[in-house]
Amino acid sequence: VQLQACGGGLVLAGGSLRLSCAASGRTFRSYAMAWFRQAPGKEREFVAAISWSGDWTYYASSVKGRFTISRDNAKNTVYLQMNSLKPEDTAVYYCAAKGGIATMYDDYQFWGQGTQVTVSS
Repeated sequence: VQLQACGGGLVLAGGSLRLSCAASGRTFRSYAMAWFRQAPGKEREFVAAISWSGDWTYYASSVKGRFTISRDNAKNTVYLQMNSLKPEDTAVYYCAAKGGIATMYDDYQFWGQGTQVTVSS
């Protein structure tokens, strides 16, 4: 599976962005998907995950209630809608895929190249 993330950019605090991650291959619908992020000087951290069916989602406490992960298996795409953005959300955001159960752990098999999100105050 190859993943291509896009949708990042510069936004004012309180604003919104929607990230997209397009996947190649016909097996996309069998993969759990997730978003992670990495801020300068910090370790990569979990943001959100979604099961292969889209029925189950899980969020980091820092983004719960502000971010929404979703997927469209017909389009081989996973999304991350980010609302009420804060400067501390500034990071490179990565999408990831794995077979099996979606988790919050850094054990995903496939990773996209990342897209930069910058939130100014």
